[in-house]
Amino acid sequence: MPTERITFTGQGGDELAARLDLPEGPHLATALFAHCFTCSKDIPAARRIAGRLAAMGIAVLRFDFTGLGHSQGEFGNTTFTSNVGDLRAAAAYLDSRGMAPGLLIGHSLGGAAVLRAAGDIASVKAVVTIGAPFDPEHVTHNFGDALACIEEKGMAEVNLGGRPIMIGQDFVDDVSAENLAPAINKLRRALLVMHSPIDDIVGIENATQIFLAARHPKSFVTLDKADHLITRPQDAEYAAGVIAAWATRYLDMSPPAPPVGVPEGIVRVTEADPAGFLQDIQSGPLHHALADEPEAYGGTNRGMSPYGFVAAGLGACTSMTIRMYARRKKWPLASVSVDVSHSKVHAQDAANGANSKVDEFVREIRLVGGLDAEQRQRLLEIADKCPVHKTLTHASVVTTRLVEAS
Repeated sequence: MPTERITFTGQGGDELAARLDLPEGPHLATALFAHCFTCSKDIPAARRIAGRLAAMGIAVLRFDFTGLGHSQGEFGNTTFTSNVGDLRAAAAYLDSRGMAPGLLIGHSLGGAAVLRAAGDIASVKAVVTIGAPFDPEHVTHNFGDALACIEEKGMAEVNLGGRPIMIGQDFVDDVSAENLAPAINKLRRALLVMHSPIDDIVGIENATQIFLAARHPKSFVTLDKADHLITRPQDAEYAAGVIAAWATRYLDMSPPAPPVGVPEGIVRVTEADPAGFLQDIQSGPLHHALADEPEAYGGTNRGMSPYGFVAAGLGACTSMTIRMYARRKKWPLASVSVDVSHSKVHAQDAANGANSKVDEFVREIRLVGGLDAEQRQRLLEIADKCPVHKTLTHASVVTTRLVEAS
């Protein structure tokens, strides 16, 4: 996906660093991602979710809050309120480019921030929280003995996840006074709450409180076995897939007309895991799948193999073609199922030698209903008329072009 490195001015006047992940195809909507407390825009979960949404046509802006990552300023001088202000500034930046965000996504304290900010951003139609606290003061539980030092000196260093960071008294006072319940109750946006039941940083009870405080439409999805930072690739992939599917119900994702001569539009395949073979497959804004290889072949077995997709195309087309014919004839066909297997077999009569191999797809078709023998035989013949069958049994032309990476 193309990514722009940009800066915009935050609430306090500091320049904030951001990445704007853009769709390679048409831009259909925009999302704004707020990262977790003391994290950055580049954590794996943020990258994965941004990649999934960009593949669907949703541009994603993810930025570093003041004093974090590559952004200017001192985090020790920030507060929860100023973080919310940075979020509003990010939304204003997008609006200035004609890309006002329709979706807000917040991770951990970033989730609390999007709940607070959503009501002030008119373009927002949907909000997603991941591992978010219901009470922002919850983060102070991680400060331990440093709280006394902060109160005494006005600022102190806190070690969070092995990373030292300066926390000021203003931050502690601000999160202690924050009450999200009224903002959640008046959200008037679709809400998706995602949380892991084993989250030991922000407990699952926070998700319950957020969900109960919100009005419909609202949804809850549990991130089983995930840690707070969503560090496992499969957990990030699952979260990204759920968000992508859920968001289409609330964002206007009407795609433009497909290219001339390509009635089904473009199927885009993007590498999802450079360490293995996992691939993202996106067909327009609404249809997504994963391709992979079995573990025995170096993959992670999280999707069908490429030949599995070819077999699926043959099976689906066969079933559809049979159904279309039976419907036109008004025959009593109750249901169709097609089993397809693929293998390499020796072609004894192949033109290039007796030991050459060809691809063999074996179809087993089950027809259920009050069909007579003649009707069943005719439907078996019709199976060979399916377009994918014809494609596989006739010569095809594959044209390949190299394009410059964005």
